[in-house]
Amino acid sequence: MAVASPHLTTTLLFNFRPIRNSKISARITSSSSPSRSMDSQKPSKRVIVCGGGVIGICTAYFLSKSGAAVTVIEKSSIASAASGKAGGFLALDWCDGGPLSNLARTSFNLHRSLSEDLDGPQSYGYRPLTTLSLSINESDGSKSSSAGNSILPEWVDGPCKNPRVIGTEENTAQVHPKMFTRVLVERAVERYGLEVVIGKVESVVVEDGTATAVVVAAENGGNRRELAADAVVLALGPWSGRFEMLSGLFRVYGLKAHSIILEPKERGVIGPHALFLSYRLAQGGKALDPEVYPRPTGEVYRCGMSAEAEVPEDPEEIVGNPESIAVLKRVASNVSSHLREGDAQVKTEQACFLPCTDDSIPVIGELPGIKGCYVATGHSCWGILNGPATGAAMAELVLDGHASIVDLSPFSPARFVGCSKRFL
Repeated sequence: MAVASPHLTTTLLFNFRPIRNSKISARITSSSSPSRSMDSQKPSKRVIVCGGGVIGICTAYFLSKSGAAVTVIEKSSIASAASGKAGGFLALDWCDGGPLSNLARTSFNLHRSLSEDLDGPQSYGYRPLTTLSLSINESDGSKSSSAGNSILPEWVDGPCKNPRVIGTEENTAQVHPKMFTRVLVERAVERYGLEVVIGKVESVVVEDGTATAVVVAAENGGNRRELAADAVVLALGPWSGRFEMLSGLFRVYGLKAHSIILEPKERGVIGPHALFLSYRLAQGGKALDPEVYPRPTGEVYRCGMSAEAEVPEDPEEIVGNPESIAVLKRVASNVSSHLREGDAQVKTEQACFLPCTDDSIPVIGELPGIKGCYVATGHSCWGILNGPATGAAMAELVLDGHASIVDLSPFSPARFVGCSKRFL
């Protein structure tokens, strides 16, 4: 455990709010074995990961799997923000030609291997997809234009035009993001002794240029705790912009994205086809780019309508804008008659914040001038895709001093030294 005293586990779990997933909570309370090191003769490196989203959890998973003694600190609950409300779309080569190319390709393949190890199809809905692009103009009316089109699946029966295949089962896939993130936590707790604490990270203690501890505040004015560490990883997503140690070096802002989850009455009709739309409202204006992801559970996830907005203090406070939610419902009804009101139940209306940087590149690496303090944030809409490779590379960087699975130099926070945070 990444704390000074081996007897602090029970105290922390009593002082901080219990984890909301009962399966995870039960396993945490029984995970305090005498030693979590894979080599009983060598003390484990104590690492604190701040943030219970997909980036933080992937990092914690690979760190603990490699023998580190890892504690995750999360303010709300595991995958409570974007990692639990994202679409979970994965693409092998959609980031080719840019700095994310190797990270994305490595991570796509890691998703596949993790699925084999963790029974992804059953435990978190991993499956390959056929991915299509198409256009819809509300002014064209509701008559289907998909009849006789061999590309479109039968359930896509709205006024769709210009369909084309942009991804196959070889290079596009999906996961249920909340289930994926929580399965990683459960397996890390079961297999490698990962520990999770619910509390707010107030600061990182730095002594002589080295991170030595994390100060955590309990909810409702409870006791503050200082958890000792050999290394600290800050995976705070859009809340990175609220953390002084990071905000003084670079800017992370939140892009508020909306989504709805529908449950069609005819559950077996909707097949594994992800849809990327160019959608024009009847009143005109710029085309929207909503997305549709059917899930193996029978639910259909719809997302879009994003804009920069202020990130609230607590992820539990995030609610969707009614106007944006209404547009998503209109989109769904025009894509398929199976998704119209009366033929499908709206199970969830929600919003989340995607963490974005000014240069549109994630920030992954050791903070300049602070030894043992690392950051992983700014993944924007590709956080679920790039979580595994980011986590595996961060584990190597923390434990070995360098990452070999993927080159992290394009993502180094050192690129902001001497630059304005708002240089773009």
